[in-house]
Amino acid sequence: MNKKVVYLHGFASSSQSDKAVLTRDFFQQHYPRIEFSAPDLPYDPTAAMQLLQQHIGSRRDVALIGSSLGGFLATCIAEQINCRACLINPAVAPHTVLNQHLGRYYHPVLQQHYDVGTGQIGVLAQLMPQRLQRPENYLLLLQSGDEVLDYRLALDYYQGANINLSEGGDHSYVGYAGQLQTIANFCQLA
Repeated sequence: MNKKVVYLHGFASSSQSDKAVLTRDFFQQHYPRIEFSAPDLPYDPTAAMQLLQQHIGSRRDVALIGSSLGGFLATCIAEQINCRACLINPAVAPHTVLNQHLGRYYHPVLQQHYDVGTGQIGVLAQLMPQRLQRPENYLLLLQSGDEVLDYRLALDYYQGANINLSEGGDHSYVGYAGQLQTIANFCQLA
């Protein structure tokens, strides 16, 4: 059975985001034997975790790639199943950030409206691992110019992880395509 790589998009994003498409294309071209997927995640964190648990199933030969809120979800799953996870400008304690974004949103790929409310904020707070059991399972790609999330929170929370911090950039992670081979290497796909 081939290894599986799952890309997890961020809040108000989708499987059709620039990073998701770049990642899919890279793996199809350079690692065609790898089973790659980028599911469209529901914005309800309980539903997102259930979808991911069903999507991954009992497999343990999985590597995760998560961007922003997808990085948080990747952390939750990686802590449960002890797998490697590459995180791009990950959300740390997203319940404190999303609290500023309560309201109604529209998902363009799923073509449905969704509400972000205090209930989801509480679920995110409960999901957050208090501390990492195996920080060496993580590769962090951080940019100090992230205008959405404070990269210093990730530096603190992911102590002991493999951290690649570059100056400048932004939340989308400028130059992401140039990091895809590093991500693949960390996922131990060979």
